[in-house]
Amino acid sequence: MTGRPAEPILHVDMDAFYASVEILKDPSLRGRPVVVGGSGTRGVVMSASYEARRFGVSSAMPAARARRLCPDAVFVPPDFASYRAYSTRLREVLLSFTPLVEPLSLDEAFLDVAGATRLFGPPAAIVETVRARVRDELSLTCSVGVAPNKFLAKLASAAAKPDGVVVVPAEDVPGFLHPLPVGALWGVGERTHEILERLGVRTVGELAAVPTRVLERTLGEAHARHLADLAAGRDDRAVVPYEPPKQISHEETFDRDLDAAEDVLRQLLRLSLRVAGRLRSEGFRARTVSIKVRLASFATLNRSRTLADPTDVGADLYRVASDLYRAVPGERRRVRLLGVAASGLVPAGADQLALVRAGRWGDAERAVDRIERRFGEGAARPASLLGPDPR
Repeated sequence: MTGRPAEPILHVDMDAFYASVEILKDPSLRGRPVVVGGSGTRGVVMSASYEARRFGVSSAMPAARARRLCPDAVFVPPDFASYRAYSTRLREVLLSFTPLVEPLSLDEAFLDVAGATRLFGPPAAIVETVRARVRDELSLTCSVGVAPNKFLAKLASAAAKPDGVVVVPAEDVPGFLHPLPVGALWGVGERTHEILERLGVRTVGELAAVPTRVLERTLGEAHARHLADLAAGRDDRAVVPYEPPKQISHEETFDRDLDAAEDVLRQLLRLSLRVAGRLRSEGFRARTVSIKVRLASFATLNRSRTLADPTDVGADLYRVASDLYRAVPGERRRVRLLGVAASGLVPAGADQLALVRAGRWGDAERAVDRIERRFGEGAARPASLLGPDPR
């Protein structure tokens, strides 16, 4: 096969990824409605098996509503260590076909397979080989969209779910795109949707028929041109291989508000250790530590501080996070959500002196890393984190 294929872009999206991994871990869950996420009054659905989705359960839905829709649902807490492990294996499969793999999250990625056709055949054949490898090596299923560009490939993978393939031929882009609701376009939020409805626009095809000048007067020049391009199926973005993350963070919403400072500080320690563990596993140190504090009133406070030297030690992150929290004005607060973030990332090998400065804390945390890899998350922890968990 010579020349660049007309549909070189793949969007691979794992089916109910978190829930599917949980079912692999516990086969007794197979065939049952499984929901991954917090089961408390403030919990949120992160993933739902297709058995749960038949009852109307969906991602980002409050757990209380999911339980009302599906009383027999089995709620499972998230296990990100397992999800990252399966995501790494998925990426290895995808990279065996092309180096042009752009991860979007743990469970989805774009591929540009134009340079792989001599080895593996046309894109439609590559897709089937990818899906077979994912099924055989991970025991999971994925849905794939094949299209001329990233925008169309992502829409196609959504149409392929679950466990299917949709190919959008370059010569039939309008036939695929125009019947879709206008809300399928990136950049059509609630406000834009209302404006388009007032123009009588409900489908992508109807949007494509609106003169650009009318859209510019209504939506502004930049937004109008963006939507006009998408409605015509135009998207010139290239597939960008893996880029280092800008930050590593973790946050928790609690089932009950925290109003004692010692409880808040315990949770900041737990979150700091989680973030530090991810820094070490991904090979980074951080220069800046940030906290996020959401109060019962839903007011959100953000504070940050930059360190003199980068670190991947949880004790260092906690020292800054706790200082930042103590400096927040006010005596007694009711805290609904806490978050800790590490940014200004540098490769772990960039500052060897940090190993000396970390001292025994760094050694202890690396020992905990090894214990958790062998026995699971939470197998070892500081004594101050023992006791009831407000999550």
